[in-house]
Amino acid sequence: MILEHAILPVVPGREADFEAAFAEAKPIIASTPGFVDLTLSHSIETPNAYLLLVHWESVEAHEQGFRGSPEYERWRALLHGFYEPFPVVEHFAEVARA
Repeated sequence: MILEHAILPVVPGREADFEAAFAEAKPIIASTPGFVDLTLSHSIETPNAYLLLVHWESVEAHEQGFRGSPEYERWRALLHGFYEPFPVVEHFAEVARA
């Protein structure tokens, strides 16, 4: 299993609109083959920052499957206008767990 990690810097003052748009977008990503689960967390120290963690069965499920799908265009239309600057997305493989 792969963990996608992204810090989402939302334009200040647009947090509520972002959260509403994310609620609409969540079923889009959740219906993608290879999607496992996700969490979206709001930063305590930086009010306009969010942490998105998505578990995928593989990097390819995210990169080719989700990002290559027609549904991704709807995801992008709903969410990408909220970010300034655009987030860096990285994938991680688990090494240890407690």
